[in-house]
Amino acid sequence: MKSLILVTTARLLSPLLLVFSVFLLVRGHNEPGGGFSGGLVAAAAFILLAVTRDPASARQALRIEPQALIGIGLLVAIGSGMAGLLVGQPLLTGQWFSIPLPAGGSLELGTPLFFDIGVYLVVIGATLTMILTLAEEE
Repeated sequence: MKSLILVTTARLLSPLLLVFSVFLLVRGHNEPGGGFSGGLVAAAAFILLAVTRDPASARQALRIEPQALIGIGLLVAIGSGMAGLLVGQPLLTGQWFSIPLPAGGSLELGTPLFFDIGVYLVVIGATLTMILTLAEEE
C-alpha cells in the first residue's frame, strides 16, 4: 500500500531536489559541491519517484535512458578535458571564454564547468541504471 502522504510529498519534493542539484552543480567548482554531489541529488529525485510510484514512472519522468546519460556525460567530460589540447596546452587545462550579454557585460564560462556537467550526467545515469534495474527485478 502506498502512503498518500509519501506520494504527495514526493510530487512536491522532486522538483525542489532537481533545482537544488543544479545549484550544487553550478556552485561546485568554486565551493563544495559539483557534478558528483549534484548528480546524486538529481538521481535521488528520480529514485523518490520510483519508490512512491513505480520504476516505469521514473523512467518516463527522466525522458531519456540512463545509459544514454552515461555516454553523453562521458563525451562532455572528455571534450572539456581535451579543449586544452586544441590550444597547445596539457590535457585538462582549464580554458575560459566570455559570452557578451545583450544588456551589457559578459558571462564568463570555462571548461571546468563543462567537466562538472559531464560528471553530473554520468553520476545520474550510473545511479539510476543501478537503482531502476534493481527495482524492476522485484
